[in-house]
Amino acid sequence: MSNDAEDSTTYVERTESEAHKRTPPSGIQGWGADLDPGVRPAVPKERTPQRFVDAHWDDIEPQADRGVKVLHSNERPGLTPIYGTAQPPSGVSGMIRHGAFRFSENDLRHWLMLMFADRVNVVEGIIEDLAHGHVPNIFKEMGGPAEWKYNRQGFIRKAVIAGSVVGLLLYLNSRRSRR
Repeated sequence: MSNDAEDSTTYVERTESEAHKRTPPSGIQGWGADLDPGVRPAVPKERTPQRFVDAHWDDIEPQADRGVKVLHSNERPGLTPIYGTAQPPSGVSGMIRHGAFRFSENDLRHWLMLMFADRVNVVEGIIEDLAHGHVPNIFKEMGGPAEWKYNRQGFIRKAVIAGSVVGLLLYLNSRRSRR
């Protein structure tokens, strides 16, 4: 043990140039590659980035309250200085989102409810379009023409699978209604 202690103290007392001249121990490939800057391949590119002297994000004034309900994590005591208000939660999807934010962000229910709220929001958007007299072209909006043009085999495979599933469901439903 005393030899190890003597070695460490003598190593500390050595100058930097002496440390570069040390012979690498046998059996350890790549040992000492970081001692000589000429050995490191990234040396010309290595540089220490400048530190931020003026951390301007600490002095951001809070966004003005516009009366829009903003959902935020229950793990934070308050709102961040800047937040989005373009799409406030509304309808059934908004109620689901409100429920999701009762749970912590590390809870699976939080994220599953938010994903479900997104799907509900899509259906609400289609219903809203129909209410305003606009019939959405779902095939085009979901990328059908691009799929047909650039991935025809995949498109046909998906169409066959979807047709089979719909056909099977219709067959099972007709058998059930005959009983």
